[in-house]
Amino acid sequence: MQVFNFTQPANFMRYKWLAVSVSVLLVLSSLMLLATRGLNWGLDFTGGTVIEVAFQQAANLVQVREVLAGAGYADAVVQLFGSSQDVLIRIPLQQGLAQTQLGSTVLGALTQQIDPLISLQRIEFVGPSVGAGLKQDGGLALLVALLGILLYVTLRFEWRLSLGAVLALGHDVILTLGLFSLLQLEFDLTVLAAVLALIGYSINDTIVVFDRIRESFRKLRDSSAEETINHAITTTLNRTVITSLTTLLVLLVLFYMGGALIHGFATALLFGILVGTYSSVYVASAIALVLGLTREDLLVPVIEKEGASNDLPL
Repeated sequence: MQVFNFTQPANFMRYKWLAVSVSVLLVLSSLMLLATRGLNWGLDFTGGTVIEVAFQQAANLVQVREVLAGAGYADAVVQLFGSSQDVLIRIPLQQGLAQTQLGSTVLGALTQQIDPLISLQRIEFVGPSVGAGLKQDGGLALLVALLGILLYVTLRFEWRLSLGAVLALGHDVILTLGLFSLLQLEFDLTVLAAVLALIGYSINDTIVVFDRIRESFRKLRDSSAEETINHAITTTLNRTVITSLTTLLVLLVLFYMGGALIHGFATALLFGILVGTYSSVYVASAIALVLGLTREDLLVPVIEKEGASNDLPL
């Protein structure tokens, strides 16, 4: 299947400085957001109680918040969960409060003041030590994944390509986290799983492009480094776009029809794959070119056999 049909290589590297500049600006903005606003950690990491209740008719979230505030839960987060009748209530961990009785207390306040037919669907409690442990383990998982990929690309590619791949990978992860910080979307275990999946997807796409760059450098002997990289990206562009589009189609279905439980997962991957496709084409390759990648860096050195001689036989 051909999405693009180029008669000659597209000049992607013409905009390398613009792409690198925009990426640096976005990364710095994301880091600033993470430093100032931080992430909206879910109860998986902070500890607390999640209560799901079902109404007989469309729920009035403003009324639900007022009832909970009057019951002493002013910091409760109230949102619809899949439909206008299902409501998800998140109550952060509170000292001196029996979490096991929290569900009946909240349900009692809602049935007395709103509708006696409101039913409790589920209740989940995450302790503070469990939440802190999950946050630490999640950070370690990201770190180990990044270090493992760093080791792999270092062994497989020349150092300029390796550095470009790792920086592009960090670029994708930081921008995704920056989006969640900007919009204050809840960051829970499903989003962490999406970020880990994004790391694998992004590096796979970059490696495909880099393999073609290495092959092109060894075949196109009369082309400059920039022309060779443009040729490699152009020849892999159909594969890159088709792979991204098919993945995005699945994620769009999950985003709109998968329900609230995996909404954050789908959001992280949708944004991450778009950013990852861009970084595979521009960020990773542009960084390698800016660092001075040449054909000589990728040519296989010729090793002369011991005792070999250029003298003609007598």
